[in-house]
Amino acid sequence: MKFNLKNIIRENVANMKAYSSARDEFQGATDDMVFLDANENPFENGVNRYPDPMQKTVKSELAKIKGVAQENILLGNGSDEVIDLILRAFCEPKQDNIITLPPSYGMYDVSANLNNITIKEVPLKENFQPNVAKILETVDVNTKVIFLCSPNNPSGNLFDYANVKAIVEGFNGLVVIDEAYIDFASEPSWITRLAKHPNLIVSQTLSKAFGMAGIRLGVCYASAEIIAVLNKIKPPYNINELTQQKALERLLAYEDVQEEIEAVLVERDNLEIALKEVSFVEKIYPSDANFLLVKVDDATKRYHQLIEKGIVVRNRTTQTLCENTLRFTVGTIKENVSLMKALKEIE
Repeated sequence: MKFNLKNIIRENVANMKAYSSARDEFQGATDDMVFLDANENPFENGVNRYPDPMQKTVKSELAKIKGVAQENILLGNGSDEVIDLILRAFCEPKQDNIITLPPSYGMYDVSANLNNITIKEVPLKENFQPNVAKILETVDVNTKVIFLCSPNNPSGNLFDYANVKAIVEGFNGLVVIDEAYIDFASEPSWITRLAKHPNLIVSQTLSKAFGMAGIRLGVCYASAEIIAVLNKIKPPYNINELTQQKALERLLAYEDVQEEIEAVLVERDNLEIALKEVSFVEKIYPSDANFLLVKVDDATKRYHQLIEKGIVVRNRTTQTLCENTLRFTVGTIKENVSLMKALKEIE
């Protein structure tokens, strides 16, 4: 099935002219240049100038770490902006639809509803794997995007390679693989396969493994053609200067990030072993993320008991396939000890 980007881009987006900022029009600045083009406050304080609208320095470091070209990267104000940009670029309101696979990340639905785009749900199977046949049956002429969250939130598991491949190759629209937790996974990212699949978009984030949730920086990897469309409609200065500075600082300390990932994985294993000894824990689901989904006897009761002990976890019992489950983020050794102490006390 041959994918053609021109067939799915919204007509008004294809025809529109992007806003050109002062910093877009001039590049190649040197320290001794005088900038009188952007109506900025001229008194230097570190943030009086507009930030780089294309975040070239940050993208350069990301490209080295991830092994992709800068032209294949878009940065968003959190992954949520990436999701929203994709929907606004490719889905016609009141006409097009997307497919989501509950239980999954809730912002796909929120963004679709905000943009007046129909949502078609195809629940995961009992093992939290995609129902490929049902997904492809659900596709119609107005289906523009399929969202896959892998490793999945809240179940924590990676989707099998064969399942994802079948969806990407069997659908003539965009497949967005949300890899917020990929740095904790045992399998490589799908960004290594971008060249083979022109309809593939991979979103990642600096909020999880990189420990930068507070700066709100999401990353989109896709073909240069898709990235060009998203750049066309993004706000001109969507990533502020302080976020770019902090992101670059963290990217340049990537060895520290890798050490923290290893520490989380060790603690994830330790936490799983400890949770098996809790009397009301009925099942611990396999995880390729920095959290564990755990089935208990009464999730709402146990959630409130933990709150009383000063421990905040996530009650996922209302989600599809997640009745009586709690989601435990892997914390520090000290935090995990506190969690286990509290669990033992409420047995």
